[in-house]
Amino acid sequence: MPRKLLLCLAAAAALSACKGEQTAPTPAPAATPAPAAGHAFSADINAGDFAELVKTLASDEFEGRAPGSVGEDRTVEYIRDQMQRIGLQPGNGDSWFQDVAMTETTADESTVLTLEQDGKTRALTFGKDMVIGTRSGQPEVKVSSSDLVFVGYGVDAPEQKWNDYADQDWKGKTVVMFVNDPGFHVDDSTLFDGKRMTYYGRWTYKFEEAARKGAAAALIVHDTAGASYGWDVVKNSWAGPQYDLPAKDDPEARLPAQGWLSADAARQLFAEAGLDLDKAYKDASKRGFKPVPLKAKVSFDLKSTIAEKKSRNVVGVLPGSKRADEAVLYMAHWDHLGKHEGEQGDNVYNGAIDNATGVAGILEIADAMVHQQPAPERSVVFLAVTLEESGLLGSKYFVNHPTFPLDKIAGVINIDAMSVAGRAKDMTVTGFGSSELEDILKPLAASQGRTLHGETAVQSGFYFRSDHFNFAKAGVPALYADGGEDLRDGGVEAGRKAAEDYGRNRYHGPKDEYDAATWKLDGTVEDLQLLYGVGKELAGGDRWPNWYEGNPFKAARDTMMKGKTPAPAAK
Repeated sequence: MPRKLLLCLAAAAALSACKGEQTAPTPAPAATPAPAAGHAFSADINAGDFAELVKTLASDEFEGRAPGSVGEDRTVEYIRDQMQRIGLQPGNGDSWFQDVAMTETTADESTVLTLEQDGKTRALTFGKDMVIGTRSGQPEVKVSSSDLVFVGYGVDAPEQKWNDYADQDWKGKTVVMFVNDPGFHVDDSTLFDGKRMTYYGRWTYKFEEAARKGAAAALIVHDTAGASYGWDVVKNSWAGPQYDLPAKDDPEARLPAQGWLSADAARQLFAEAGLDLDKAYKDASKRGFKPVPLKAKVSFDLKSTIAEKKSRNVVGVLPGSKRADEAVLYMAHWDHLGKHEGEQGDNVYNGAIDNATGVAGILEIADAMVHQQPAPERSVVFLAVTLEESGLLGSKYFVNHPTFPLDKIAGVINIDAMSVAGRAKDMTVTGFGSSELEDILKPLAASQGRTLHGETAVQSGFYFRSDHFNFAKAGVPALYADGGEDLRDGGVEAGRKAAEDYGRNRYHGPKDEYDAATWKLDGTVEDLQLLYGVGKELAGGDRWPNWYEGNPFKAARDTMMKGKTPAPAAK
């Protein structure tokens, strides 16, 4: 997931045509590209080493690092080789890898949604009007004449006294809903957390809740402000192979089919039902909202190619010198969107910022940790996870099958889509005000003359969009921070301009490439030094940071740690 500016959409699975489930052939072993001739790595965190790692991981030779591809083989072997070079040890028993079973689903993009409304039939096409997929693992999903019902924001939140699904049977129906939280589009600070997105606002939650309610399908109405990304991001993210954990590894309820409607397609759908889309945003933000039939039926025959594959997390560890059974964990996701065969022009989605920078970051920190004196007293785990772009699946699998017990992990530091805009006077902590890990970061940032603050776009729910979130849900304190908006060269205006340019022109597209001419890595190095400093202090002492009072994840951590460690004390 990208960070504060535009986080990965991570498609929730698409379907495509085949007559039955089949196993895709395992790609032939791929040679791991060697570092550029003449490059000598050093133990300190520096721009030259960082750039070399990013250039290699984001090169066309790695084909966009799609899980299950030749690009994966090259990627995970390269990461393993770098961990070996640095001096880490295998972090999953005697293996560097943790296998993650995955179901690959590729939708037939000729699929259409047929709407029957007001005596007329209209076809919605894939990519232009809608995207649709499935997490069911079925090669064909048929929905015939399913009633379309508008369910507002698709939220059932008892603690908020809010239920958009109340008092109806949803079996066989297709629900249509808005992205983000109730109140967002009308700027009502009294609803939920005001502008700050809660998990109820995430598209992933909305599909999960629709599945729990028994709907036949669910469609989210796209709008750029509510989603925090444009339609092209949705279209690109849902095109091509999509991945999921097999149901046996993730038994949550799943919809037969789910997808998005473009704003134009939704506006026409509402208009032909006698509704005004703009007014619907207002109505859906009022307490007591009731579902509204759209006087339409939808039919589709969604075919998918299904393949059972596996991907790999890469795990290295630096054993602690005194308390090796306790750990600090650094993580970054290695996957991106791969190579889009048949696409005109540059069709390799290199993912340089998202997230070759994160992988390079944890490798640079690992090198510094291995060579520091005194050595870390706690173990330090370096985890490069797969399938982040497909819904944080690699980290989800790791949390369910940890190589270190979760109650032995003092804290998690996640690096995802680092800033390359230059040195900053501040540092953005996504989910600012969450845990006592910030108490360690704050004085370190001050030593660089920097202040901490939360993400500007609190409405975008970035805290839920990267791999630390799976650890957080399990209770393990997790820090997600990097970059800043107030650049030393150009101030806030320059910082926001750089962020907007990335989001508009490169994020989740083929132009996310390493660019020596424009990247300013002096600020990236400072960010890495701060994140290294947090882990160094945590691995060198006996602190057990917790979530701050009032944080929803604190109860899980308190239960996990009850009777096992002294109460964590802020210093």
